[in-house]
Amino acid sequence: MYYGIESGFIQDERLISSVRNVEDAEVENVLRPRRMSQYVGQKKIKDNLSVYISAAKSRGEHLDHVLLYGPPGLGKTTLAHIIAAELGTRITVTSGPAIERAADLAAILTNLSENEVLFIDEIHRLNHSVEEILYPAMEDFSLDFVVGKGPSARSLRLPLSPFTLVGATTKAGMLTSPLRDRFGVQARLEMYTPEELSTIINNSAHTLRINILPQAAMNIASRSRGTPRIANRLLKRVRDYAQVKGTGEIDNEITDYALKTIGVDNLGLDESDKRVLLAMIEKFGGGPVGLDTIAASTGEDANTIEDVYEPYWLQLGFISRTPRGRVVLPACYKHLGKTLPEDKQ
Repeated sequence: MYYGIESGFIQDERLISSVRNVEDAEVENVLRPRRMSQYVGQKKIKDNLSVYISAAKSRGEHLDHVLLYGPPGLGKTTLAHIIAAELGTRITVTSGPAIERAADLAAILTNLSENEVLFIDEIHRLNHSVEEILYPAMEDFSLDFVVGKGPSARSLRLPLSPFTLVGATTKAGMLTSPLRDRFGVQARLEMYTPEELSTIINNSAHTLRINILPQAAMNIASRSRGTPRIANRLLKRVRDYAQVKGTGEIDNEITDYALKTIGVDNLGLDESDKRVLLAMIEKFGGGPVGLDTIAASTGEDANTIEDVYEPYWLQLGFISRTPRGRVVLPACYKHLGKTLPEDKQ
C-alpha cells in the first residue's frame, strides 16, 4: 500500500545525480532485489538484519523499529521492502512530506495488520505534531487522544497492532533525539565499491536483457559515484548508444564513447561538478570559501551543493570542510589540470 509516495520524487536533470526521479522509479521496481540473498553490498547491515529478522520470526514477534540512513540512491527503500519480504508481511509505504496532519498518520497506523512493516521515507521531514503521535505508537503500540476541551477534557488511548517502523533519511542529524532513540536498529548505508557496482550492473543487464562485457561493466561502475541508482541510470544510457551507434552489445569502446558524449569523465564527474570546482579554484584561489558564496557565484542551490555534490567530492579527497569554508585539495587540481598554487604545496 502506498500513501502519497509521489511526493518523494524530485526532478533533477543531472544524469549522475543520486536523487530519485520518476524515470528511476519505473525501472527500480523491475531491478529491485526481492530477497536479502539477492541484495549486493552492505554486508554488515545484511548480516545483522538477517539475525534480527530470524530471531523475531522464531519468537513470533515484531521486528524492532529500523532506521536506515545515508546518501540518496544506496538502497534504503529496497532494503525496507526486503525486510518486509523476509518477515513474510505486508509493507505500507509513505513519506514524511506526505503525512501533513496527525490524523493522516493515525489513519495509516490503525489500518496496519499485526507485525506489518510501515516504511516512512524522508522521515526527517515529518511535522512536529505528527512526530508526537509516533512516540506512543512506536513504544506502546497505542495512540493517545485528548477528547473535549477545558475541565471536561479527557485522554483516550487506542491500542494498535504491533508493527515495525522502517524509517529512511539522508539527514540523520535532522532527526530529533526522542525519535532517533526509539529505533532499536540503526544502520548507515555506505558507498559501494566498484566491484559491488559491477555486480549490480551485470545483474541489471541480465534482467533488462542487455549483453554487456565484464570490462564495460567495471568501466560504468567506476564512474557511478559509489551509487547503484547512478550505475543503473548510466547502464540505460550506454545501452541506447550501443543500440544506435554500435552492435547492441555493450563493450568498453562503446561505453567510453557514450559516457564521453554524455559528459561523464573517468571519475564520474560531469560539467556541473567541474563548473563549481573550477569556480572555487579560479575565483576564490581554492578557498577557504563559504558555501553560500559558492552557491551565489555558480547559480547552484546551496543545499544541492552540500547534499548532492559534496559527499562524493569528499570521498574523492577533492575538497575539505573547514570552519572557515571549503578548501580545494591537490587531488582536485591535478584531475582538473590546474596548477597548484605555491602556498598550497
